[in-house]
Parts: sequence; C-alpha cells; structure tokens
Amino acid sequence: MPLPLTVIIPCKDERRNIRHCIESVRTLAGEILVADSGSTDGTLEIVAGLGGCRVIEREYRHSGDFKNWAIPHAEHPWVLIVDADERVTSELADEIRRTLARPAHDGYWIYRENYFLGHRIRFGNWRRDKVLRLFRRDLGRYEGDTDHAEVRVSSGRVGRLRHRLQHFTYWTYAQYFRKFHRYSQQQAQQWFEQGRRPSFWRLLASGPLRFLQGYVLQGGFLDGLAGLQLAALTGFYSFAKQAQLWQLHSALPQPDPEAQVQREETTATRR
Repeated sequence: MPLPLTVIIPCKDERRNIRHCIESVRTLAGEILVADSGSTDGTLEIVAGLGGCRVIEREYRHSGDFKNWAIPHAEHPWVLIVDADERVTSELADEIRRTLARPAHDGYWIYRENYFLGHRIRFGNWRRDKVLRLFRRDLGRYEGDTDHAEVRVSSGRVGRLRHRLQHFTYWTYAQYFRKFHRYSQQQAQQWFEQGRRPSFWRLLASGPLRFLQGYVLQGGFLDGLAGLQLAALTGFYSFAKQAQLWQLHSALPQPDPEAQVQREETTATRR
C-alpha cells in the first residue's frame, strides 16, 4: 500500500543516475515528484519513459532555494527528498514504512553511505555524514544561501533513522571539479558579504589540517587510495575557499588589452 509520502527528486542533466534513483523509491512513494532545473541531456525523456512520475520545472539558484520551491508542490503530508545521485535501499525503505506507520517525530536525519568514483568510503570526513530528508511537508524548510543548506523542522521534534541512504557522489574528476569550483566560490562569497577578511594563517594551515583530520585522525587511510585522494581533495577544498576569499579582497584587476595598445600608440606618437 502506498505511503502518504511524496518523494522529491531534484535534478539537472542526470541521465546517468535518474533511472536508478527512481526505481529505488518506486515501491515506497505515494507520489514521485521530479523537480528539474533545465536538463538538456535526455534526463526528462528517461523520466517520461519510466512513467509514474510528475515533473515540475524551474530555474536553479541554489539547492535550498530550489528545494523550498519544490516542497509545497508535494501532494502528501510527508516528504522524502532524494537527490538523483542517491539510492534508497530496501532496508531503508522498510524502516521508513515502519516509521510513518506511527511517527514519533516530525522529521528524521538519515545517515549516508558515500561512494567516491564508485568506491565505498567508510572512514574519513564522510563517515558520519547525515542529512535531514524525511519530514512533514508543512513543517520543514531549508535554511541557508548555499548548496549545503539544511532543513529545519519548525516543531523541533526530530529523530534519526538507522539504515543509510546510498550516495554516489562523483563518478569522474571532471564532475568533482565542476562542483568544487561552485561550492568554494559560494562559500567565499558568503564570507566576503559577512565582512570576513583573509588570513595568512588560514591560507597556510587550513588545507594541511583538514587533510590530517580526515586521513589520520578519522581513519581515512583505511579506505586505501580512494581515501588518500578524498582526504587530499578535502584539504585542497579548504584551502581553495580561503584563496577565493583572498581573491575577492585583494586580486588586482585584469589589464585591458585595448587600453594597453592605445597607451602604447599614444607614447609612440609623442616620440
């Protein structure tokens, strides 16, 4: 029997992921709502071919803003938000069914089982990764102006589930660095608008300290070469945020080639 639950799947150009994501929630959802922000790679054609989904479309500003727009479109009183690169396992689906049969809270944290380039990451910075994704439609909204905004449930009555949501974060380095640039730029811009100044010590130490935290203190080395790469990338991401903040405050303007040519011509004429 379908649950009083709408599964919202935000997506854009997710032809690699969308079929597997939808199939993972098919038996769980009373409604599957695909919220698309301008796919041009055939994602929506795949959705149409699968059937049983309702599609809504709007431009994307940032994650919290887009999901807050999608949530009121849900038909059912409970909402589960599943990104296209995530999968609901059969164990998690069963737990959600039991939970919604007699809910004790108005929202639930779900831990994630993360994968990097297809490799399961069990340690490091991702080992305790969790997201608040299951909540009452009328009580939960995202807060924050970046892609890392999180849901706040207005009643404050929040629990957590035991089983994990599978999260296939990045399949290629090209995909990773596209998001890397956007996320680091957003955070630096937010700091800049808050009046935060760049610091020599943060530029020097943030990257190495973040690497050591994930790779050594949190056991990232136990994930082998995938863990080494992830810890190094996490450290570089911490450095990049500080470097982009410095750029906003201190980078010199790019020279105008046409103005330079005009100055050189004027100097030559005077001679």
